[in-house]
Amino acid sequence: MGAMTATTEPAGLPPRPLTVADLGEMPDDGHRYELLDGVLIVSPAPGTSHQMIVGQLFKRLDDTGPAEFLILVAPFAVRPQGRLPLHEQVTELQPDVLVARQADFTDRDLSTAPLLAVEVLSPSTRLIDLNLKRAAYERMGAASFWLIDPKTVELWAYELDDDGRYRQVAHVIGEQVFEARRPFPVSVRPADLLRRGTSPGPG
Repeated sequence: MGAMTATTEPAGLPPRPLTVADLGEMPDDGHRYELLDGVLIVSPAPGTSHQMIVGQLFKRLDDTGPAEFLILVAPFAVRPQGRLPLHEQVTELQPDVLVARQADFTDRDLSTAPLLAVEVLSPSTRLIDLNLKRAAYERMGAASFWLIDPKTVELWAYELDDDGRYRQVAHVIGEQVFEARRPFPVSVRPADLLRRGTSPGPG
């Protein structure tokens, strides 16, 4: 079983679908190792724009979110099959930013779908984030999913509809403001995520 990656795949992968238990054997080399239906996803260390967006978005959400919610940044494991033993779980994702109720976390993971998962695009993971991860979060029932592109300073927001499918609810660019209602009301202007010490004003 190979890895979906733009980097060198770890040597000695077992000839079977991987499980969460196998992730403990991955090298501590600065890469992010995730698992999607038994297939390894290896992401390189993020760049400056990526990390600035993650940090600014975390601050915005953390300053705004009610006390019952917890906002975390990667790496933190989302394991939708968390009730199974590790050697039977075949998916572990680590969104760049996640929001869930504090009561749903353990010390080691989130064993249910997040209320919001955010992925910041990078050239090496763009197709995985746009397609495979969006589908994975939809399937596990994450109520909201945001994609942010640092290169074009765009944000796309998706929410589950009554049929459990993602529908796009917003697409904002640069100085435009996204007035999110889920998982809690918050205003996000993509351009501000690449600046320090700013917050959205009126749209």
